[in-house]
Amino acid sequence: MAGITTSYTIPQFKQPVSLSSYFNSNLTTHKRIDYPVSTVARGITCRYGGGGGGGGYSRQGDSRKPKSNDDDPALDIASIRSSTVRLIDEEQNMVGVVSKSAAIQMAEDAELDLVILSPEADPPVVKLMDYNKYKYEQQKKKRDQQKKSSAHRVDQKELKMGYNIDVHDYTVRLKAAQRFLKDGDKVKLIVSLKGRENEFKNNAIELIRRFRDDVGELAVEESKNFRDRNMTLVLVPNKAVTQKEAPKKKEKSTGTEVSAGVST
Repeated sequence: MAGITTSYTIPQFKQPVSLSSYFNSNLTTHKRIDYPVSTVARGITCRYGGGGGGGGYSRQGDSRKPKSNDDDPALDIASIRSSTVRLIDEEQNMVGVVSKSAAIQMAEDAELDLVILSPEADPPVVKLMDYNKYKYEQQKKKRDQQKKSSAHRVDQKELKMGYNIDVHDYTVRLKAAQRFLKDGDKVKLIVSLKGRENEFKNNAIELIRRFRDDVGELAVEESKNFRDRNMTLVLVPNKAVTQKEAPKKKEKSTGTEVSAGVST
């Protein structure tokens, strides 16, 4: 096996000796020498590549692979059957087509990971990078995007009332609507008419219009439905007004601050 050198250090000798000469000399005297595997293995060093070919790095008891503490397929260079790869360096520069062994050597020299970007390309595309750092940055970016998405998400809160609601309950719902709108949430007002209550439909419409006026500039009307028994009005925050007040998103209502007619 060209390019592979093997030496043994036998405990009873001070200097390394040739394996073949040592055992040939002992065979003539019919001696059997048994050493524990662990004793012999500590003296074995394998060097791959033989130098001059760009692949001359050595490892103790390891195969020809870049460093990896992961089973991630992106680091499984052994899965690449091609003898050449298209290499991109850590500065995003295209190095070009090099032998796979040369790419591995460059990763070792730079103390970086050799990451597979396009395994199906011809030749496969690989890149030098700190893979753990890359994954951390990707996860951080994903978390930041989720936070931004959550911050811009608009929830819809529902407020229910009867056409003949009393003053106190009406005030509770009005204040809840104003708080929701300042927090950046939509508000859906529902006035339900049951049975003979449909005769008071005009009263319900008047109540809804009054509610809309009392909310004031905090909201813009998005939609309304006065045709069904469950009449509705949907209000959205007026950004021109709410942004001036720079409101902070509050915790979701626990249901204790408003009556049971308020739902989220």
